[in-house]
This record gives sequence, structure tokens and C-alpha cells, in this order.
Amino acid sequence: MGCVWYPVARRLLITADGGGSNGSRNRLWKWELQQFADEMGLRVSVCHFPPGTSKWNKIEHRMFCHITENWRGRPLVSREVVVNLIGHTTTQSGLAIRSELDENSYPTGQPVTAEQMESLSLKRDKFHGDWNYSLRPRETTK
Repeated sequence: MGCVWYPVARRLLITADGGGSNGSRNRLWKWELQQFADEMGLRVSVCHFPPGTSKWNKIEHRMFCHITENWRGRPLVSREVVVNLIGHTTTQSGLAIRSELDENSYPTGQPVTAEQMESLSLKRDKFHGDWNYSLRPRETTK
């Protein structure tokens, strides 16, 4: 979705919770972000909220009250219905939410080796480098 709106972008900033599948210590998260950075040719910077502080995510809190208002009284009978209701949420102030159903399968327990971690083009930020870092696209030989 972002490629259409920002066709000349070279960087992407992600703010993420501190735990779960996108946690700051999750090796697979970093490995897959590196694959994304390589594929898209983008520098991906990640800033994780400290553990237990996802309430600081102003965008999330600005969205969720409108999303729940939008689907109030409607039966959430399928993932398609949920994604459709989320994706058609707007506010009077101009916030428009877009969503898309991802039907891919993601197996759990995927190991990431030390060699794979060493191959990442990861640069830790000076401020809390354990939570804040950037991944640059790696050079590919084709």
C-alpha cells in the first residue's frame, strides 16, 4: 500500500510493541525484516516501545476506538468481515484506515542461525540500541 502513496520513499519507520512476535529480541522478526528491506530496497528503522508500554502507541489508540465503533452491533463472523470493517473505518478529522487480509501460512518455530544473524545489515541506534535499530538493504548479486 505504501508504494503507491510514497513511490520515492527510501526509508520506512516501524514503531512496534516490545514483546510478542515482533519483539526486540525476536531473531525471526529481524531476519524477516532484513528480507523485506532487501526485497523493497528500503532502509527499515525500528523503534520498539519498552516492555509493558504499548499504551504509548498513539496511533493504535487513535485507531481502535473508531474501529470498535465502526463494527459495533455487527457480527464478526469471519476474518474477511473483520478486515473489511477495519479497512473502511474513517473519522471526521480525516483518519482513514486501510487493511488487507493476508492468507499466507506462517509456520511457527522457525530457527534463525547465528550465521543468519551475522549476515544482517543491522545497525543499532545510539539510544537504546537493543530496542532501536535499522536494517539496510544488502547488496545482491544477480
